[in-house]
This record gives sequence, C-alpha cells and structure tokens, in this order.
Amino acid sequence: MTLREIAKVIRSKNAGPYIVTFDVFFPNTELFNRVRGAGLFTPSAVAVAFNISEGEIIGFKYYPFANAVKFSLRRPVVSGSIGDSDVYGAQQHAPLLEMDAT
Repeated sequence: MTLREIAKVIRSKNAGPYIVTFDVFFPNTELFNRVRGAGLFTPSAVAVAFNISEGEIIGFKYYPFANAVKFSLRRPVVSGSIGDSDVYGAQQHAPLLEMDAT
C-alpha cells in the first residue's frame, strides 16, 4: 500500500526560510507500527523519493505517542526568493504520496 492510502495526514510546511519540514500522521497505533515495522518508510527511502542523499535529511524521527513521523530538508531555494515555486513549503510532500509503506 502507498503512504497516501494509509496515512491520515501527509503535509509539508516551512520551518523558516531555509528548511521545509514534513509530517506524516497515521490514524492509529496499529498502522503506525505496521509502517515502522515494514522498514520501507526510512531516511533512505525518503532520499530516493526526493532524489537527494540521505545525509541531507534532518532529524528523521518516529513519534509513537502521536503515531507520526517527522523529518526536515533544506530548501533548494530560499522561501520567497527568485525561483521559489512554493513560498509556504506546503506542496513539497508530493514525492511521499506514492511511497510503498507496508
């Protein structure tokens, strides 16, 4: 199943002008544990989805108390500068939608 099919929320947003942060929330502990246990939604999988090196991912963490995963990336273009197509960072999560999660 894809992440889009099982996550309750998949979002991205600015964490200042240089960083975009990503949140993935699952509807319950069972699905969260299933995704975590499958080992498919990892920093290396995120790196492949975004075509970046794993070292460019900032703080990839699972949060069991929230049934969530959070990580951040440096923005390729500073928010609001010339060439920025998403000043709020709210559309950067698209590569996560089709990731295999289970």
